Amino acid sequence: MEKYILKHISFALFVASIFSLSACQNLNTSGVDLGPSALSNTTQVLKAPPSSTGALKPSSKTSTLQPLAQSDLSTGGVTHLSLPNDLWERIRRGFAMPTLESELVQERVQWYSTKPDYIERMTSRSSKYLYYIVEELEARKMPTELALLPFVESAFNPQALSSARASGIWQFMPKTGKNFDLKQNVFRDDRKDVMASTKAALDYLQLLYTKFGDWHLALAAYNWGEGNLTKAIAKNQHLGLGTSYLELNMPMETRMYVPKLQAVKNIISTPEAFHLTLSEVPNHPYFQTVPLRRDIDVTLAAKLAEVPLDDFKALNPSASRPVLLAAGTTQILLPWDNAEIFQKNFETYTGPRMASWTAWIAPKTLSVTEAAKTIGMSESELKEINNIPQKMLIKAGSALLVPRTAKKDQDVGTQVAEQGQLEFSPEQPPGKKVKVKVGKKDTLASLAKKYHVSETQIVSWNSLNPKSALSMGENIVLFVPVKTAHNKKKSNSNSHKA
Repeated sequence: MEKYILKHISFALFVASIFSLSACQNLNTSGVDLGPSALSNTTQVLKAPPSSTGALKPSSKTSTLQPLAQSDLSTGGVTHLSLPNDLWERIRRGFAMPTLESELVQERVQWYSTKPDYIERMTSRSSKYLYYIVEELEARKMPTELALLPFVESAFNPQALSSARASGIWQFMPKTGKNFDLKQNVFRDDRKDVMASTKAALDYLQLLYTKFGDWHLALAAYNWGEGNLTKAIAKNQHLGLGTSYLELNMPMETRMYVPKLQAVKNIISTPEAFHLTLSEVPNHPYFQTVPLRRDIDVTLAAKLAEVPLDDFKALNPSASRPVLLAAGTTQILLPWDNAEIFQKNFETYTGPRMASWTAWIAPKTLSVTEAAKTIGMSESELKEINNIPQKMLIKAGSALLVPRTAKKDQDVGTQVAEQGQLEFSPEQPPGKKVKVKVGKKDTLASLAKKYHVSETQIVSWNSLNPKSALSMGENIVLFVPVKTAHNKKKSNSNSHKA
């Protein structure tokens, strides 16, 4: 990080020297010392001749930049920059939303302020992502309160998954994520990707603000859906009522949404007023991107970067599988100081293959047993690594993660890495489906013997308690061998004729 800061200060001083020299008639032999001693001052001044007006004229002598003497330095006209001490201060300076005042805000402030451990976990977790989000907001000239929205959405947990299937720190629903180009396939979910989801969230919020012209309404639409908010506004207009956030009729979750954000904003503004201490977040980048040129196991990538596995996963949460496919995940995020370490170790790696896993496409619809036999894996391992539910068939064209072998050791292609899906269909028991009404003397054993099936199968097919007796008149579903079903039908027909 020190190298990063020194590099940018040196560049800034160099640019300043060029602009100062452009106003000089003759190039003076005094200049700026770009060495370490000069970097201790945040502002440098170039000395020019008294008559420094007009364009530069050619000189017969070669001119060089030289350090200014202490006596040449002057405080006149020097602008002192006041940089934020930390990222929290920078966020406070960018607050631009109107303050929302309501009892719900006070109630939420009280709730947060009595949970210092929860605040600590959230703020500590956010330190990996906040700088990037603030940079993006400032570049778009958006209020920095929006950097606090993931506190409300997910507590800054990139693996957060709601009961409604919203995912990531910005909690994108599957459909909304696809609308904003967040890819979701068997190998990765961009809703969890910090950079991709942040771009999508800010794009969406900008769109909503443009449509509704009010940040509180834009946030309500983000939570509730723009269609629902539009209807609520139209209803109030029809009734001659106001259409501000506090005046609209909306679900309690949305009613609490902006008050939660306002409460977090109040605490971040003056944490000491609530007897809270925020985790320190330096005002500089936490991570940088590193290109990924080969498929690689997640554990090996973390090892080559010399980063704890949990930290690596926190920066690359979209990689939920044990392998990163370079054709789909073209870059990874690493702590600033570890990016160079990873690249060096990656180039000099001489161990076994970098990726232990590859993709296999099911040629037809298969049972787990058939697929495992074809691939050469155990059924339990195939189910576990691919999260295959019980009693499911693997549909044709599905992409499964399987071990690499000497015969299949190529990196996964772009089409599979970008579009691979894993789909299932319910496993149908073999045989013909028949319905049987339980008679007075029928038992599991008698029905199993009569229809050439097992008692265990009857229990499974009908979700029965094997220790309980069958009830007379109860309908039982059986999947019986075709010949048995045909013979039973023929026998019943003959009996009827007799």
